[in-house]
Amino acid sequence: MQACSTDTQNDENVLPPASAVLPYVNIAAYKFISFHDTVEQRPIFRALCEQLDLKGTILLTPEGINLFLAGLRESIDKFLAWLRSDPRFADIQVKESYSKKQPFNRMLVKLKAEIITMKHPLIQPEKGRAPAVEPKTLKRWLDQGHDDAGRPVVMVETRNAFEVDVGTFNNTIDYRIDKFTEFPDVIGQHKEELEGKTVVTFCTGGIRCEKAAIHMRNVGFDSVYQLDGGILKYFEEVGGAHYTGDCFVFDYRTALSPTLQESETTQCYGCRAVVTPREQLSPYYVAGKSCPHCKKASRETTAAA
Repeated sequence: MQACSTDTQNDENVLPPASAVLPYVNIAAYKFISFHDTVEQRPIFRALCEQLDLKGTILLTPEGINLFLAGLRESIDKFLAWLRSDPRFADIQVKESYSKKQPFNRMLVKLKAEIITMKHPLIQPEKGRAPAVEPKTLKRWLDQGHDDAGRPVVMVETRNAFEVDVGTFNNTIDYRIDKFTEFPDVIGQHKEELEGKTVVTFCTGGIRCEKAAIHMRNVGFDSVYQLDGGILKYFEEVGGAHYTGDCFVFDYRTALSPTLQESETTQCYGCRAVVTPREQLSPYYVAGKSCPHCKKASRETTAAA
């Protein structure tokens, strides 16, 4: 048997492996499950993450776990193998994306009352989830304009207004909430106009839309689904069909495109507003200092004085 040639002189067009170009694996995951030993588990989680040189945030709550972590492939795989060795998290689903550098500055393991604050403690997803619609099925519904029962499909935002401004599904209902705790009251005020329609709640990764869908079922909505895995899973499996813009994420990347690549959208260092590529062309945009939103806020303050 002849040895394979190692001559690479004619391989100039061969691309390096993805791991060499984007070596950091970014994972997002959550699971609603009774988790009563969070105090005892916190130092164990932190020690392992430090040992593996992972950074990000893990929330440990009585209703489950929520995490955003980044590290090299081997370290992420070791962490997930350890996490899934706990029967409570054996089936936890993870969404991945990749980056050239570490997107987080430090490692935090926090104890919280809820995975995502809604201030509705009676909601216990592990005792009965709202129905979930898979990304490919949702795309088919949106393509045809109705669900499989012939009901009109309505997309309902559960994210904050500034996130929505970066990108969202076409023709979505956006109630312009500033925080998730506002959602229960707002959706209750619009219940009648959603009657006879199939409502699909969605968010970045699935947590808020899961809680929102459960709440809606509890207050009498008869046809409501959550988008399984949120926008990021939709991008991963379907791409950007029926979606305009990018998806805001809570790390240095600011937003991801439908191809799950870091977009040119950024955040203003001064006022923390989201600044689109078009807004970055404004003379009021100074990287690391100010943006058009700063100027608008300054004008409003002056006018009110």
